[in-house]
Amino acid sequence: MTTPQDLFLVSLDVPGTRPVEQGDLSLALAGAELIDLLGARALTLDGDRVVPGPVLTTGDRMLDEAGARLVREEPYETIADWLWRRGEGLAVAYHDVLDADGQLTGRRRHRLPGRGGDAVPADTPARRHAADRWESRDPVLTGLASTVGIQSGPPSGTEPDDAAALTVLLAVGDAVTELEAVRERRRIENIAFDNIWRAP
Repeated sequence: MTTPQDLFLVSLDVPGTRPVEQGDLSLALAGAELIDLLGARALTLDGDRVVPGPVLTTGDRMLDEAGARLVREEPYETIADWLWRRGEGLAVAYHDVLDADGQLTGRRRHRLPGRGGDAVPADTPARRHAADRWESRDPVLTGLASTVGIQSGPPSGTEPDDAAALTVLLAVGDAVTELEAVRERRRIENIAFDNIWRAP
């Protein structure tokens, strides 16, 4: 199992402080892919730039697709640029892949925005792996989950030992904060627009 898959399954299985937004989850999944690709030595970071390494076959089609989509021309792209580019629609893509692989059930519980039904993880080794990693308070998984509002008890207070992984986590947090600011601006604009039309 990969970190993005674990994160997706945890997002369905663990109740959060608020509903998980599809856009937030997509950004976090893109960050999780970067972290796994870092671990596989398919890329390195130069400051906030994503420097691709050799094209590797990881055995996971979504990670392989992510590695193939790295920008391979200098000055390369920033982590933030990667999160926004790769993250577009990524939660739906992971939903569809996991569903096709039999990792989700049709039982109603949590709704993924943009999908016609609700799903929970099936009782599979993949689900147990994600749950074990979550319960062990893995710093990467809990760090990514907390950016989308998923926490189980107080924060663990631990950070990844790997400075590059921590850099990605911080970038994901910044991107999710930026996305929430965009949502808030739209809400304010919609309220103002409604008020104009309601004015006598």
